[in-house]
Amino acid sequence: MRHLFVVVDASSPMSDQDLKPWRLKATTKLLEYFVEEYFDQNPISQLGLLSSQNKRAEKITELGGNPRRHINALQELSSKTCQGEFSLQNSLDLALSHLRHMPSHASREVLIVMGSLTTCDPGDVRESIKAMAEANIRCSVIGLSAEVRVCKFLCQQTGGSYNVILDESHFKDLLVFQVTPPPSSVSQTKPSRRINKENKEKGACLLFHLDSQTSQGFSSSGYFCPQCKSKYCELPVECKACSLTLVSAPHLARSYHHLFPPDAYREVLTSDILTDGPVYICDKCEQKFCLDCDLFTHETLHSCPGCASFRSLQNVQATTSVH
Repeated sequence: MRHLFVVVDASSPMSDQDLKPWRLKATTKLLEYFVEEYFDQNPISQLGLLSSQNKRAEKITELGGNPRRHINALQELSSKTCQGEFSLQNSLDLALSHLRHMPSHASREVLIVMGSLTTCDPGDVRESIKAMAEANIRCSVIGLSAEVRVCKFLCQQTGGSYNVILDESHFKDLLVFQVTPPPSSVSQTKPSRRINKENKEKGACLLFHLDSQTSQGFSSSGYFCPQCKSKYCELPVECKACSLTLVSAPHLARSYHHLFPPDAYREVLTSDILTDGPVYICDKCEQKFCLDCDLFTHETLHSCPGCASFRSLQNVQATTSVH
């Protein structure tokens, strides 16, 4: 699971028009795409939005799993006037106040989209950076102007990434890179989590519609929380009554493959295969793949087909030997 706060710079430099129509508008538009991709790849994770202007930091949305709520907030933010100065310290302190209480088994992250070249802080920003590092909160920064030394220091101390965009397409690529979960640290514990059943049940009206991603109104079908029996119209969602995270089996499967991604294939030179491109070999199953299959395995499938076929063959052989 991931708990991510996205900090959007709304200070006066975000009114520059090097990104069309202007920086803030282009940023919020790309972040809308990022939110959709984030919840598609991380269905049981949570995301929140912060903004910074006039030397202050403001919370736009709470941590939650409803992409529609975040997208609506971004659309409202895009119409705001860019004014004042950006404050890195206030943004970090606000994110820390919410993330420090999140469970240790989940990753806690902050992504800062910063167009300003300066930060106006009330104190020593290095103390806030130290607090983020001690709390194991990973901070990454995407700069829209140029490299800022304090941002680079922040990313180095917290294990995040720091990049400066070249153009709008590069900006989008950097956001897509943040969709993939970071590697799990050794200190993260393995939680036991109850999971709601996949099948829908019919009964009384739904109790909570706060996290509904659709606007279909009231319905008699939905999902019951196995702990408090509250009813919801869709998953995933955090139960408002008992705070239990309710997910389905496909949601777990789409989150699980990030924990154990397939190892990178090894490129080899071979003359016994008729191909114009390079050949890649999995070191575990020793199957050969072309470049397209390599990209499909690691970016979409997230599982080596050769290793999966080998395990299936072993299971068949074991079953045959038993009979």
